[in-house]
Amino acid sequence: MVGQEKFRRVMGHFATGVTVVASRKADGEPVGLTANAFTSVSLEPPLILVCLHRDADAHDHLLEAGHFGVSFLTADHGELALKFSMADPDDRFPEVEIEDGPLGSPLILGALGWMECSVRQVHSGGDHSIIVAEVVDCEAGDGDPLLFFGGSLMDCNP
Repeated sequence: MVGQEKFRRVMGHFATGVTVVASRKADGEPVGLTANAFTSVSLEPPLILVCLHRDADAHDHLLEAGHFGVSFLTADHGELALKFSMADPDDRFPEVEIEDGPLGSPLILGALGWMECSVRQVHSGGDHSIIVAEVVDCEAGDGDPLLFFGGSLMDCNP
């Protein structure tokens, strides 16, 4: 059996993009977290999936809202990625420029791209939920990506 430490070390050799996944609580307050387990699933219909730890503070709020935004972080967003992964949940959005997508999900201004998605299916995947969602709107921006590799954030500025 593969242990957690070995699995984490080997998976760290697969570079991924870094995103902020965000929605709103029932009272309208924004909620979100950093996620790198994100990928496209289908072109017709346009589907993505994101994997979120079931104990994550934003997990239940995202599912209750039924929709969420995914902001692709740029090479300049390293501090933002750390803020959304480690800061107190109430300290993540102050001083972060956002705009609402068509469904009301918070999107990071200046992101490399964004998608607003409607939850279609939720599957159990060990200690994570695998959320399959349909993209209802999306837009690409400009810049260089922020990557996660070898347990660290890496910018891709040339």
